[in-house]
Amino acid sequence: MRAVWVCWSVGWMEREAIPRVLASALSSKPPRTPQRSVQLWAGWGGEAAERMSGGGGAGVLGAGSSYQSFVRTALELTRLRTALTPHPSQEKFRLIRANDDATVLDALSFSGPKIRLLRSLTVEKKNSVQVLDFAAFSEPEYDLPIFCANAFTTPAQSIVVLDLNPLYNITKNKDYKDKYYRNLMPLIEKYRELLPWGGKITSESLIFFSPIVIWTIFEPTEQNHHVLYSALTDYYKVWLQLMDQATQENDTTKVVRNREAQHRYLTWRAEKDPGFPLLKKLIGESHAKDLVTEFLFEGVHSLGSKSFLDYFPEYARDDGTVNKKRSMVGKSFETRPWDATGKFIGGKDAGCDL
Repeated sequence: MRAVWVCWSVGWMEREAIPRVLASALSSKPPRTPQRSVQLWAGWGGEAAERMSGGGGAGVLGAGSSYQSFVRTALELTRLRTALTPHPSQEKFRLIRANDDATVLDALSFSGPKIRLLRSLTVEKKNSVQVLDFAAFSEPEYDLPIFCANAFTTPAQSIVVLDLNPLYNITKNKDYKDKYYRNLMPLIEKYRELLPWGGKITSESLIFFSPIVIWTIFEPTEQNHHVLYSALTDYYKVWLQLMDQATQENDTTKVVRNREAQHRYLTWRAEKDPGFPLLKKLIGESHAKDLVTEFLFEGVHSLGSKSFLDYFPEYARDDGTVNKKRSMVGKSFETRPWDATGKFIGGKDAGCDL
C-alpha cells in the first residue's frame, strides 16, 4: 500500500489575550527523544506518495501509537468547552468499510455553536499502515484558522503535517497574521528541534500553511509518537482556546468573505487531496469521491459555487481542465521558510501566491 496523507479553521481578539492562550500549551516541556536521520524527499503530495514504502524498516508500529487515542482526547477536550452534536455527514459515513477486511476505517463528524465541522478519519491496518486526518472548521461568522492534523505511518516512518491553517493570506494580510500567529510562535519553537522540518517541499504546498506548521518525517517509535501526541494535543488546545475567545462577526460583508475564504480552502483541498488514491483502493472510486467532497471537505458544494479554476486560474489547461502536473512546480524549501518571528524568508521568487 502506497500513499501519503496531507492536510492540507468574529471579532477581533485582543492581542494581550493571546499569550494566555499559550499558557497551558507551553507550561510543560515536551518529552525529549533523539531523532533519527531520515530521507528528505524532493516533493510533497503525489510524488512523495510514490516514494513511500508500505513495509520494512526498523520502526515499531502500533505499540501505543494508535491515532485513535488523539481523536478521543480531542473530542473530550472539545466537549469540556462546548456542546457537540453529530454532523449530518456522520450518518452516511460512520459505517464505511474497506474492501480489505484487514483495514479498519473510522469516520466521525460533529458540529457545535461555533464549529461548522469537526471531523476525523482514521485508517488502520495492523502492522502495516495508520492514517490520521483530523480537522476543525469554524462557522463563517468567525475567521478562525483551520485546525489540521494529518499523519501517515508505516513500520518504516511517519509523515506528519500539523498546523492552524490560515483562512487568509498571511503575507498580504498582516492584521490577520498578527491576530492569530504573532504570539503563537513559541509553540513552534517548542517542537522545531524534536519534530524538525521534513525536507524539500514545493512553494505550492505552502499556500495554506502558517509559520507554526509542523511538517516532519521520523521513525515511528513509541518515544517519537509520544512527542507527536504532545504536539497534537498542544496545537488543538490552542485552537480550542482561540475558539473560546472568538466573538461573532455581525458584519454581513465580513461573514460572506469568511465563507468564501473557507470555500476556497475546501476547493483546493478537495482537488489536491493526495490521500485519494489510497481511498480509491480501499473503498472504490465512487465512494472515495463522496468521502472527499461530502465528509473530509464537506462544504465544498454548499459554502460557495466557484470552481477550482475560478479560484486558481493558473492551473487551467488549454482545454479548460485542471493541470494536474503543476503540483510539483515552484521553488522548493529544504528548511523552514519562516524566521522565529513568523516572517516569510523564502524570497519573492517562491512561485506561488504566498
